[in-house]
Amino acid sequence: MGKIAAVYDLMPESTDVPLDGVVEALKSIIPNGVTIIETKIEPVAFGLKKVVAGFVIDDSDDTIGSKLEDALRSIQGVENVECISSALL
Repeated sequence: MGKIAAVYDLMPESTDVPLDGVVEALKSIIPNGVTIIETKIEPVAFGLKKVVAGFVIDDSDDTIGSKLEDALRSIQGVENVECISSALL
C-alpha cells in the first residue's frame, strides 16, 4: 500500500470555541497510522475561524479514513469536518 496526504477543515460550533484547544486535542486523538504534518487557524467570515489540518495517512488499513474522520468529529467544540483535498504520495 501507500500513503495519502489529506487536508481537513474543522469548523467550530461558534466563535467562542478556543481553536488552540482544538489543535492541541488533535495530537491525542488521531489513530495509529496517521501523522499530523501541519495545523493552522484561518479566518472564515464575521469573526469565525477554522482549523486547517494536514495529515499523512498510511492506507494499509482500509478503514483508516473513517477512523480519522470519527476522531476529528469527537473533538469537543468541532461541529463539522470536511476533507478539502487528498493525494497519493
